[in-house]
Amino acid sequence: MELLHAEPALFTGLVFLFSLLVGSFLNVVIHRLPKMMEADWHAQCAELRGETPAESPPYNLAVPRSACPQCGHRITALENIPLLSWLWLRGRCSACSAPIGARYPLVELLTALLSAAVAWKWGVSAQTLGALLLVWTLVALAFIDLDTTLLPDSLTLPLLWLGLLFNLGGHFASLTDAVIGAIAGYGVLWSVYWLFKLVTGKDGMGYGDFKQLAAIGAWLGWQMLPVTLLLSSVVGAAIGIAMIVLVRHDRRVPIPFGPYLAGGGLVALFFGADLTQAYLAQF
Repeated sequence: MELLHAEPALFTGLVFLFSLLVGSFLNVVIHRLPKMMEADWHAQCAELRGETPAESPPYNLAVPRSACPQCGHRITALENIPLLSWLWLRGRCSACSAPIGARYPLVELLTALLSAAVAWKWGVSAQTLGALLLVWTLVALAFIDLDTTLLPDSLTLPLLWLGLLFNLGGHFASLTDAVIGAIAGYGVLWSVYWLFKLVTGKDGMGYGDFKQLAAIGAWLGWQMLPVTLLLSSVVGAAIGIAMIVLVRHDRRVPIPFGPYLAGGGLVALFFGADLTQAYLAQF
């Protein structure tokens, strides 16, 4: 531990390498968790209809082993090395040469880079452990929402409670600020949701967005909510308008807000205090 304290570059490098493995696991979470939720919904509906749910092979985050969706080739250990295996295979299945999406290594690299930034900023500390958990969960939430427009309670709610738990020691905010942040984060988007629905008669966002912002508020305190909301709203609006104008995105098809909330929360984690002080200095 003394060596890691004395050599921040070594600690940062070790976190980077470990987080490549975490990024590989996050790819599994991003792909499988929505499918697990859908299977659970079907089973619950069958029970409500008085039917016996059909037996199906085990499917969770551990089993079955990852396989090529085209030919069913089981991914070997050497083919599952984060980042390197994709480059070695040139982005193709070793059995059938079907293309492997570039997003898999990008998620691994993004997770590792963000984690390395956390390690460099906070060093060997409780803040690093907490910030890593926050970063990893936000990455998973962003891509799940991007794929399915879902923000699973199995991720957002534990993230909220973990934020309050870490701030019992005031690692990122005082406990009072964290509790207010959780309440305000949920309440702000809940109010926007109902105001939009009263005016238009339509749903403007999902309840998962409320919970995700509440979790960010629980981790960073209520003071970081304006930065998070401003950044996520501006970027989300700009990208949404660009999609409608440039690629003719159907306005009736919802654009997930979770990735922008995650991005805003990450910026607030690293730079929120500086951005707030710079803004207040203008007055």
